[in-house]
Amino acid sequence: MKAGSNLLNAVSAIALGAGIVMTGAGVATLASVSVAEAAVVSRIDVRGNSRVDASTVRGNLTITPGTRFNNNDIDDSVKRLFSTGLFSDVRISVSGSTLIVEVDENQIVNQVVFNGNKKLKDADLKRVVQSRQLGSFNDTVLQADVQAIRDAYSAIGRSDAVVNTRLVPLDNGRVNIAFEINEGDRTKIAAINFVGNQAFGDGRLADVITTKRSGILSFLTRKDVYDDDKLRADEELLRRFYYNRGYADFRVISSFAELDESSNEYVVTITVEEGERYVFGDVSIESTVPGIDSESLRGLIETRSGAVYSAEDVEDTILAIADRVATQGYPFAQITPRGDRDFNNRTISVVYLVDEGTRAYVERIEIRGNTRTRDYVIRREFDLSEGDAFNQVLVRRAKKRLEALQFFSSVDISTQPGSQPDRVILVVNVEDQPTGEFGVGGGFSNSDGFSATVDITEKNFLGRGQFIRASVGGGEDSREYSLSFTEPYFLGYRLAAGFDIFRKTDSSYTGFQEENQGINLRIGAPITEDLYFSTAFKYTQSKYTGVSLASIVSAPEANAVNRTVNRGGHDVASLSYTLSYSTLDDRQLPREGVSAYLTQEYAGFGTDSEYIKTTASANYFHMLSESADMVGRVSAGAGHVTSVGNGNLRVFDHLFVGQQIIRGFDNRGIGPRVFSSAGANVGAAGGTTYFNGTAEVSAPVPMLSREMGLRFNLFADAATLYGNDIAAGDLTCPAGAVTCAGPQSVVGSGMEWRASLGAGITWASPFGPLRVYYAEPVVKENYDQVKKFGFGASTRF
Repeated sequence: MKAGSNLLNAVSAIALGAGIVMTGAGVATLASVSVAEAAVVSRIDVRGNSRVDASTVRGNLTITPGTRFNNNDIDDSVKRLFSTGLFSDVRISVSGSTLIVEVDENQIVNQVVFNGNKKLKDADLKRVVQSRQLGSFNDTVLQADVQAIRDAYSAIGRSDAVVNTRLVPLDNGRVNIAFEINEGDRTKIAAINFVGNQAFGDGRLADVITTKRSGILSFLTRKDVYDDDKLRADEELLRRFYYNRGYADFRVISSFAELDESSNEYVVTITVEEGERYVFGDVSIESTVPGIDSESLRGLIETRSGAVYSAEDVEDTILAIADRVATQGYPFAQITPRGDRDFNNRTISVVYLVDEGTRAYVERIEIRGNTRTRDYVIRREFDLSEGDAFNQVLVRRAKKRLEALQFFSSVDISTQPGSQPDRVILVVNVEDQPTGEFGVGGGFSNSDGFSATVDITEKNFLGRGQFIRASVGGGEDSREYSLSFTEPYFLGYRLAAGFDIFRKTDSSYTGFQEENQGINLRIGAPITEDLYFSTAFKYTQSKYTGVSLASIVSAPEANAVNRTVNRGGHDVASLSYTLSYSTLDDRQLPREGVSAYLTQEYAGFGTDSEYIKTTASANYFHMLSESADMVGRVSAGAGHVTSVGNGNLRVFDHLFVGQQIIRGFDNRGIGPRVFSSAGANVGAAGGTTYFNGTAEVSAPVPMLSREMGLRFNLFADAATLYGNDIAAGDLTCPAGAVTCAGPQSVVGSGMEWRASLGAGITWASPFGPLRVYYAEPVVKENYDQVKKFGFGASTRF
């Protein structure tokens, strides 16, 4: 930067005269005063500009004709002109009553090109550089662009990438910028070593952190890219893991990575100190807030004496108490847990202190880092907004909700001082991640052959937080199409409203083809953080095409189809509600927690079927071995349907049980069946009641690296389907049903249990979880239909 200034002739003369009669110190003083007070110009002359208009230059000066100025004004003017990015050099001087501003204009960037890049496309690199076509050339910006490109390559594991620049001058002050890139070799992570861990093995801790060892599919997952920031985040993940399992003294001693330049591989070493494992001692609540009774809050405590210490349980208790206190009129109340460790007995007693807290208000909520998700999708997960009382508990809850959305790979919420002492600014930093899934599922049965389902799901449609799914499936005898959409914040409230449109064609029946189509309208809302309520209205229209009454074998089916054809179809309208509950620690791979649901449906409203159907299910997950990452699951379910009014249930309105509930059996594979008078099994009759249970154990496949994501599972399924409400008249074949040999009977209406044993493999592949299983029925009836093999997969995009 260059800047020059000459004093006016009159000012120079005064300074010279003063120097004759005064000391040197006096000269300096007088000159300084003269510059500060006496410099005035009548006009400003701009020189050297060819593309930039002179008025633009004058507009960026702090000096105006007719007003006094000093050296500070000249410096400020130079800085402002440089800050425009339009000039490579600026010089300001005074000649008589004229201020002369000389500028050298920056060149204009004609084109930005990238050479040698293969792993990162041009579009990816253009997003990280600041140099733009038709923008001003700036050498400082150019050097920053070089570093930005290097950082982009480091993010994909190519930290040794070399970036050079080449400038090609053109006429009329233009220049081409070429970034010459040598991408180098991909840096890998050869090993991740843990030192000091005794309670948990290296494999279990490797599952906790996001940095992964390089494997055969790492080029797809990119989880083996070393990054200092990611390693720091992994330290926090380890702390949370240990704190939630009783190790309150846990700390990370060190974490670092060493690069072997010969192999271009990192070895990551994390040294930890686990400390002792604690359980909760005495747990109590003390309140200094008038009107808040400590005893009334005791029911909210989730930390029980004798239970293994868990920081997460402490935090959940704080949230629950803060909610209750806020509803009683104390939004600023602060709940602080005070721990008292007994090192001899290895217990931690906790006292929850309820204080008034410091009054502070949210001045602003700043959203940063989201490139796809809209700001309002993030803001609506907060129970506070600008101007509300600041509450750290509500901030932690918002963080949990944002993480539960699975829209972001990372969520960080911090605070900054506001414009006043009682104001704070909330800064929300997020990083978007893929939220789409491409799913493939299927199976094989002895009777129906192969079947498959393909679906596309987007959980954050257009960054609006909306859910949409399209599905197509079928097999040799069936076709199914569906479209689902959910708006999670209907009308701005925490109401999830949506619809499902579906159509299904089933030609597995003999003598007819069933076509079902309809729409399901639903709306739901959370009751608590773990409990959810939803209700739905469903309308289904059933038609039977290609009917050959003479070919239908089952009398109940023949009568149902015959009545439906006579009146042009069978309509069912139903209203249902569902209560669902979940405390699972992870939706993808639960290791601890409970999930359950209860659904009741009433069908009627003047349509062709009238019944009440109830179904329920519960799953309990528990870690059997932390060191081996062995997870146990126990589940139970039940269902019942009963006719309302004087009529009986149609055969198609009964409950059917198959591979979705008990593996090893086909769809509609167990339960009561219709037999002809000659003793032939002619089809499933369905039942009115079912019960089922499952016990399952899963663990990583031994002898294989956990980074491969393979887990085996051993399971035992059991189920029974019994009861029947088919009218006696429907067991007599209708006129024209030639093949139907009647009268027929329903066999197997008793409570006979079926059971199967099996094994499967789950692969957390880069394309999503893939599951394969084989189940062998060990208890069955001779008329059951089996399906021993099944598979399914899904992937994110």
